[in-house]
Amino acid sequence: MQSPSRSSDAAWLAQICISRTGFALIFTAYAAALPLLVPEWNMSASQAGLIQSSWHAGYLASLFTVGFLADRYGAKRVFLASGVAAGASALLFALFADGFVSGALLYGLTGLFSGGSYTPGLTLISERFDASNRGRAMGFYLAAASLGYALALVVTGALVPFIGWRGAFLVNACGPVAGSLLALYALRASQNLVHPLPAGQAIATPLPAVLTNKPAMLAIWAYAFHSWEMLGMKAWMPAFFAAAALLAGRSATEAASLGAVLTAIAYGGSMAGGVAGGAISDRMGRTWTMLVMSFASLACSLSFGWMIAMPLWLLVAVAVFYSFAAIGDSSVYSTAVTELVPRRYIGAAYSIRSVLGFGAGAISPWVFGLVLDWTRAADHSTLWVWGLAWSSIAAGAILGPIAIWRLRRMPEAAQMAGGKR
Repeated sequence: MQSPSRSSDAAWLAQICISRTGFALIFTAYAAALPLLVPEWNMSASQAGLIQSSWHAGYLASLFTVGFLADRYGAKRVFLASGVAAGASALLFALFADGFVSGALLYGLTGLFSGGSYTPGLTLISERFDASNRGRAMGFYLAAASLGYALALVVTGALVPFIGWRGAFLVNACGPVAGSLLALYALRASQNLVHPLPAGQAIATPLPAVLTNKPAMLAIWAYAFHSWEMLGMKAWMPAFFAAAALLAGRSATEAASLGAVLTAIAYGGSMAGGVAGGAISDRMGRTWTMLVMSFASLACSLSFGWMIAMPLWLLVAVAVFYSFAAIGDSSVYSTAVTELVPRRYIGAAYSIRSVLGFGAGAISPWVFGLVLDWTRAADHSTLWVWGLAWSSIAAGAILGPIAIWRLRRMPEAAQMAGGKR
């Protein structure tokens, strides 16, 4: 481990987390403005979902690439280089997106350069912290991203009535630029580690080494089903709250702004869930925490859409718990990979996980939008439209707990959390 003391570890982690918050500001800017962009850009719900899916597609391509690059060239170097590209692409999207085609291309480009702040950051944390507090450290890192998502929603919701959605996008695009500058400072004294090959292996064979690692692949598949639920939820929650506000009698602009703000409040649950889930998994075990959180979030996915006509304060309360549970096991999946895979192949494992997880996450918002279009075309009530759409989120996530349970029963699961599974 690199850390000379707990106090320096805490300061280092705080700086990295704040940097991650800056990178995350652009992630939810589009979702916050979605109720206004749909009519202005003359989009169907499925087209609107495809723009979000284009970001996820670019993001998963980025994550797949940076994982292998981090193994080969070091996580620090990849983290810093991709941060510069993320800032530039975020500014391009904010300045030039003006319709479905340009929005999909430029938001996809932004996603393509955004992955370097995620998995290389997790690798840097795994290099610095041991198993006794690694889950909590990764939990803080994921919570920092949730804070960025929430701040983007608040900023967008607050600024749109005054400077429009483009002005709000420009403000959010400054986040990755600031994140890159802080990362340069935070990592100035950190080593750029390139881990040696496992003993007895003359050449690197990362893909077979991970794909044939059954415990690791179970954790990765469980993460994929988790991502379908989590990323679909993040993409459509602002629009859902805006629809609920419209149903409650608000104007379109008021509903869009309120939807962003209410989603930001719900993301408070995400921040708490990220930290709590990681800390609980350090104490209770990785698979135990995964199972508890995944069942809780599934229950919310099945019921949330059917609650659209309920009072907004009640929807927010449910959304806070929903966000807590849906994000609560995210850091646990990340931590489990570092304990089931040799250090040389952690980046490769994150790359495979990213393809499966964010591949599912790229499809999920589009499927959600398709269900909205189909049910609206069939002239269903608002309750059925949103109820069935949110149920599509649950349908894709149901296999996650099965994979987790299989992992829990394997002897290799004792490698996690110091033997706590």
